[in-house]
Amino acid sequence: MADIHLYSILDNDFYKFTMQHAVIKLFPNAKAKYKFINRGQHIFPEGFAEILKKEIVKMEQLKLKKEEKEYLRDTCPYLDPTYLDFLQGYRYDSSEVEIIQTGSDLSVKISGYWYRTIMWEVPIMSLICELYYKITKQKRISDEEVSTVAKEKINKYKKLDITIADFGTRRRHSYEVHDLTIKALKDFGSECFIGTSNVHLAMKNCIKPIGTHAHEWFMFHAAKYGFKMANSLGLENWSNVYRGDLGIALSDTYTSKVFFSQFDKKFTKLFDGVRHDSGDPLNFADMTIDHYQHYGIDPTTKTIIFSDGLDYEKVERISKYCKEKIGISFGIGTNFTNDVGLKPMNIVIKMTDALPEEAQWTPVIKLSDEKKKYTGDEEMIKLSKQILEIKD
Repeated sequence: MADIHLYSILDNDFYKFTMQHAVIKLFPNAKAKYKFINRGQHIFPEGFAEILKKEIVKMEQLKLKKEEKEYLRDTCPYLDPTYLDFLQGYRYDSSEVEIIQTGSDLSVKISGYWYRTIMWEVPIMSLICELYYKITKQKRISDEEVSTVAKEKINKYKKLDITIADFGTRRRHSYEVHDLTIKALKDFGSECFIGTSNVHLAMKNCIKPIGTHAHEWFMFHAAKYGFKMANSLGLENWSNVYRGDLGIALSDTYTSKVFFSQFDKKFTKLFDGVRHDSGDPLNFADMTIDHYQHYGIDPTTKTIIFSDGLDYEKVERISKYCKEKIGISFGIGTNFTNDVGLKPMNIVIKMTDALPEEAQWTPVIKLSDEKKKYTGDEEMIKLSKQILEIKD
């Protein structure tokens, strides 16, 4: 009843592949731990963990197909041929994932070499969502209605004269809903819909895979180099690997205020723009514009990617505010891939600890621009705020 068909090893977010490539080059001996956080306090039915385990074991069968390798070679020339060969040989190892259910509480922990475990977060989250809806027998709207909803949304967004990408793999209702949504967005989105973070669906629909890096990139750098150096060395290492490609920098791992204080003239010129993922988007736009103007850079030559819990009203407000001030684009997640008449799940999987080469396990944290999005060890959060002089 709850079986889920596995489609492709590329059914994952693009930034997982770009980060995996960079980790293999720079930190091949590093290890990492992750854990599942049930933000929405969802109640998992009896036997959920056992079904999830079976699905995760099935993922060991996934491998990069020849045509998928060619697609990555043609579409992403900044990924080394040696990485594509590695990916062809990569297999998920379910022994890296520990799943325990106590009553209605679900515990998921991931541990192992960072270059391997980095791939688990997105597919496990999408599996949890899809299984949850199936096992609890929640009935969604029809396929035709899913397509109609996506069509109506993209037609509204087109009128705002903006560009939008799908960022919805992690908390999608199901693969089928995601697939239908992407097809509708492509068919009716014309120049408004520019791509998806899901590499498999990008390939399937002949559109662009979109993404750069995630918070865990900077979280690891804090474990290895310290909080004061995490942003600058994270950006330095990223630019050393990608040499100007994949140039959107994530700003809020240790608050955007700290990020911009370390986003010096070199990085400001080198990176194409920044991504907003927490806090007030209009305040962030002002902060970003001021930063570019401070360095004598025309903000309209740079881009902010907004990606924090977006819906039409929020996008409209941001686009009106930023019009002709700075380049903007939007990454919409759950509102695209889980708008099916059911309550979307509120879950995350976050890196909790990192083991840099020849060091010791270190708790890692994320501060964000809003307190409710803080993750990690409380003592380490206090320490980081002290070191970075972050006042509440």
